[in-house]
Amino acid sequence: MQDGAVLITGAARRIGASIARCLHAAGARVVLHCHHSRAEAEAIASALNQARADSCAVVQGDLLDVAALERIVDEASAAFGRLDGLVNNASSFFATPLGAVGEREWDDLIGTNLRAPLFLAQAAAPHLKQTRGAIVNVVDIHAERPLKDFVVYTVAKSGLAGLTRALALELAPDVRVNGVSPGAILWPDDGRHFDPRERTRITAQTPMARTGGPEDVAGAVKYLLFDAPFVTGQILAVDGGRSLHL
Repeated sequence: MQDGAVLITGAARRIGASIARCLHAAGARVVLHCHHSRAEAEAIASALNQARADSCAVVQGDLLDVAALERIVDEASAAFGRLDGLVNNASSFFATPLGAVGEREWDDLIGTNLRAPLFLAQAAAPHLKQTRGAIVNVVDIHAERPLKDFVVYTVAKSGLAGLTRALALELAPDVRVNGVSPGAILWPDDGRHFDPRERTRITAQTPMARTGGPEDVAGAVKYLLFDAPFVTGQILAVDGGRSLHL
């Protein structure tokens, strides 16, 4: 993957930005997708291009706009004349207790977590077949064990886990498709979910007795993209063991 080009969705902040920096440090050229966070994406791109000239580009688009998804992939592949990897990282996350689920919530959570990864993969597949590339989807440990009050998010991530396995079958042998399933890595920025008592409980329930960092997810993504040529259709939990007894 040295000098290969990888598109990372939601790459301006948090885990997505960490994935971009990690892949870049490993020698890849990276295309940072953003929606509202253009300034943050440009700042990361500037730093990475200073470290290695012409190694980072930015594409912008709304992942809820299906018509924009093919354009995002086309711009990403044009940035460096090839596409070797796709990381579906971008994700909406908010509670939808049963009884309070509306069409807007459904469209947002399903759209970002499931529909966009499908259509991005479909658009990227011809490019990835040419380079024998790979896709990594960022799933969630709650795809297997539902998170209370997060009905739609749980359904969306469960669908993404199924999509990961289905795409691995559809795109073999030319393109590998795997997933990374994080546990407690970064708490939500808005502070609406997981109060201090709940955060303490989750940490205590984790065998490693701590939360992880974005670099833990980034390292797993790097492994599945660069270092696992005989691995496809797998979802790797990066959760400090928490899913062992959720």
